[in-house]
Amino acid sequence: MFHAHQANAPQMVDFEAVKLRQQGAWSSGDYAVVGTTLQIVGERLCEALDLRAGQCVLDVAAGNGNASLAAARRWCDVTSTDYVASLLDRGRERAAAERLDISFREADAEALPFADGAFDAVISTFGVMFTPDQERAAAELLRVCRPGGKIGMANWTPDGFIGQLFKTIGRHVAPAPRLRSPALWGTEERLAELFGQAGVSIQATRRDFVFRYRSPEHWLQIFSSYYGPVLKAFAALEPPARAELTRDLMELMDRFNRSDDATMTVPSSYLEIVVTRRSE
Repeated sequence: MFHAHQANAPQMVDFEAVKLRQQGAWSSGDYAVVGTTLQIVGERLCEALDLRAGQCVLDVAAGNGNASLAAARRWCDVTSTDYVASLLDRGRERAAAERLDISFREADAEALPFADGAFDAVISTFGVMFTPDQERAAAELLRVCRPGGKIGMANWTPDGFIGQLFKTIGRHVAPAPRLRSPALWGTEERLAELFGQAGVSIQATRRDFVFRYRSPEHWLQIFSSYYGPVLKAFAALEPPARAELTRDLMELMDRFNRSDDATMTVPSSYLEIVVTRRSE
């Protein structure tokens, strides 16, 4: 059950300090190495939104631009935003290679520099879910989406592989106190809390993204080198504690891995969400 005092607790968090730490984490390594493997999620999301050519689309916390590229391939007028400049650079490189016309802009998902109702569709794949102030981020998505427009998201679930990855890391490196888990964005209950009072319809479909790597060891090498949260977790630990984290992550992969050979084939559940604003 959701209680009022739980809703108020996150207000005690220093959101700006958390955001600076998060920005440092996502700026470390090179998320694009991992992000490019997730391209299919952006394609599926654009189909779920039934995007139309000529629509104005905003990608929030776009990373290296998976959903931005997918929308641009459908002849939408796309603006791709993130608060990590180097990731926007990766998106620019990809758009240039594919001759896609996308506008790139540094922006904070909790303070989007756009007018009310400026976009027909607002999208985010595994991005906005990591904002520290969840209510503020949800309010911004609603604000910049026009009446009758749609918000589309792909958010990892708490019980899926990535949700459990963050839970495992949290046992070794304590998260900021009283900060809500990002994986709550992958639950229908939390989505109803964030968007349900705004006069919208919410459609949520549970899907799997399958991580495919040469081996569990290969996955760990890539994520500990390029995926900011995992890289930072290992960097924060002394060697004996790193060995413990490695063991726990290998056990987690063994639990989820459905490969019958030496490779890693791990489904990770996420919610594909379409929030439709009422026309005014």
